[in-house]
Order: sequence, then structure tokens, then C-alpha cells
Amino acid sequence: MTDPVAGPSTLAWFHCFAGIAGDMALGSLVDAGADVGEIRALLDRLALPGWHLEFEEGLRGGIACTRAIVGGDDVVVRTHGVIAALIEDAALPTRVTARAQAVFHKLASVESALHRRPIDQVHFHEVGGHDAIIDIVGTAAALEVLGVDEVCASAVATGTGMVRSAHGRLPNPAPATVRLLEGIPSYGRDVTIELTTPTGAALLAALSSAFGPLPDMTVASSGFGGGAGEMDDLPNCTQVVIGRRSSRPAIGAGQAAVLLETNLDDVTGEQLGLAVSAALGAGAFDAWVSPVTMKKGRPGHVLHVLTDATLVEAQRAEIGRVTGTMGIRATAVERWPVARSLEQVTVDGMTIRMKVGGGRAKPEFDDVAQVAAKTATPPHEVASRAEEAWRAAQRPPRGPEGSPA
Repeated sequence: MTDPVAGPSTLAWFHCFAGIAGDMALGSLVDAGADVGEIRALLDRLALPGWHLEFEEGLRGGIACTRAIVGGDDVVVRTHGVIAALIEDAALPTRVTARAQAVFHKLASVESALHRRPIDQVHFHEVGGHDAIIDIVGTAAALEVLGVDEVCASAVATGTGMVRSAHGRLPNPAPATVRLLEGIPSYGRDVTIELTTPTGAALLAALSSAFGPLPDMTVASSGFGGGAGEMDDLPNCTQVVIGRRSSRPAIGAGQAAVLLETNLDDVTGEQLGLAVSAALGAGAFDAWVSPVTMKKGRPGHVLHVLTDATLVEAQRAEIGRVTGTMGIRATAVERWPVARSLEQVTVDGMTIRMKVGGGRAKPEFDDVAQVAAKTATPPHEVASRAEEAWRAAQRPPRGPEGSPA
């Protein structure tokens, strides 16, 4: 896999002349050179039994393409929270996690609005099964395998007529698809097939930083992801073009990121807390608030959101929704995150997750608080015991006379 670095960035442009679906996006990236073994290795980290993923070469309208086929007997209706936890617990690379979480958060936000229920009560039907989870996380994994720093897309084609769903027959494009395409250039074709699915629209809405014709780039590879079956007058596939284009001068071998900021002087503490939580929920690397003195001596706050460049549009929308801000500024930055892993220790028979990196281990406070509440032990004591349990696990075993075994 290619680590993101400053300087020329790697770009993926999706050409959606026949729409886009999750399996078509994943298939196109494999057709463009993403290693199937590496993608499967990342997907295997998901605690999601019973799925299998195959790739089938074929032709659509005479164009050679690759079709992603996800199998498995899965009729589970999952909530957004369950899927978010599934992705978070998989310990995937940072950008894979952020991109997958952003897509499902976008889907959950739309379902919440369409069904008028809180986002934490949203139940996914079609997009909660094995196929959608593998399509979305697999696409995020394929982008990482190809070292893609930025995603953009053409205008998006949609069909007409009616489509079937878990809620019965719905107009084509489906209501969720239409909501997800808000702000994205789209057009209809006189085709009674669901060209763009909610999963495909969510991938674009959450990950694309720009829409339009092929950007200025040096093309490195390209590929086509095939849909199910042929169409009479249109190749049933999505194209992706991978290339390099110049960006800001390099500061060093750091990870490119964007710092979004907005000044706020008319929001409550509760809104500030919600804004931080919303940014993190939408895939930000980090989010925080700083107190400042604004014009005319008014006290205020600055909301800072550090995010991947691919999530800028999604983060801007989320910040605006939660705070009602009149404007947001952006600064291109670099960061040097320390590699970390997620391990576990046991304290009083209960599991505490440990974030390990840089020669130290830090217990997850939510787990610490839960154990502290159940055992009536001060949280700092539980944290100390968790750290000691982790250190003990790192020591080599000793023989019967005190020498290393």
C-alpha cells in the first residue's frame, strides 16, 4: 500500500456515465489494479462471518470490465451504531476507517431524515447486509491499496421508472439516492434500471471533493466495474481513472490533511459538544474547541476539525448543519501520526481496550468508566491496573528459578 505523502497527490476520478453502485465502484478499482489479496486481507479484519467476495471478468457493451460479487446468507437488519462499531473494532488503516464511516454516516443521515427518526435509531435494510458492508469497506480498502489521496467524479446518471426495495416499490432513482445526490451534478437517462443506487450515491457524497470532467492529471491506470447484466444502448459499467496531479509543496513525509475552522459566538456549550461529536462521527481525525475573543470584545469559540481531504465536503456540511455557521475556512496541513494498534487486557474479569503506540499503552476511557462503575473503583485506579496488566503481558515468561523460560 502507498502511504499518503505531501506533494503530487494520487487521484481517483469516477466516470458515472451509467451511474454507480457499490459493487461497480469496487470492481472498477480492482480492474484499475487494486490487489485483490490486499483488499481481502483488510476485509478479513471485520467481525462479519459468512461472506465471500469474488471478482468476475466480463464485457459490458463490448468494454472489458470486472464485476465484484459478494455472497453470503445474510438477512440481518443492522443499525447504524452496530455497523459503525463493526468498522471501528476492525482496526483498519486510518483512511479506510474514516472513509467507510463517512459513507455509512451519510447513509444514516439520509435515512434519519426520510423516516423522521433519530440517527441512532436508523435501521439499515439493503445497506445493512453483507453485500453493502463489503462493497463500502472494500471500496475504501481498494482506494487505500491504490494509495488514493483524493476522490472526485463526473456528473452522475440516474434511471427512471420504479425499483423494488425493503419498503416496497419506490420511484427510480430511489428517495435515498435523490437525497444523497443533493449538491452533486446529476442527470436522468430514459432507462428503467436503477443506474445509481443509494450505496453508490453515498460513496460519492461522502468521499468526492469535486465533480466535473476528468481533472488535469497524469493517468497511471484505469478500469471498469461491471453491473449485473447488459443494457441495450449503454455499457452497464462505471469507469475509474487513477492518476497524479500537483498539490501543495511538500513539508516532509507526512500525511496530507485539511484543517477546517469556524468562529462561533452564538452557540451554546451543548452545541459545541455536539459539533465535536458530529465531526468525529463523520470521520474526522480529530476535533476540538478553543476559546477566543472576537470583534467588539465578544467572547467566542473556534471549532477546529482535522480531516482527510476526501471528507472536506462532508465535514463542511456537518459543521454547517450543527452550528449554523456563516463560513468555514480551510488550511492544508500535514500530520505525522504514530502507528497504533488496539489490544485488550482484563481487569476484574472485564475487558478493557488498550490503544498501543509510541512505546506506551492507553486504556479506552469508556471501558475504564464501565469497569469503575461496576466495581465501585475510582477510574484512575482501574486505568492504572489496566496499564499494569498490559505491561505484565509484555514481559517474557520466567523459569522456575527466576531465569527467563
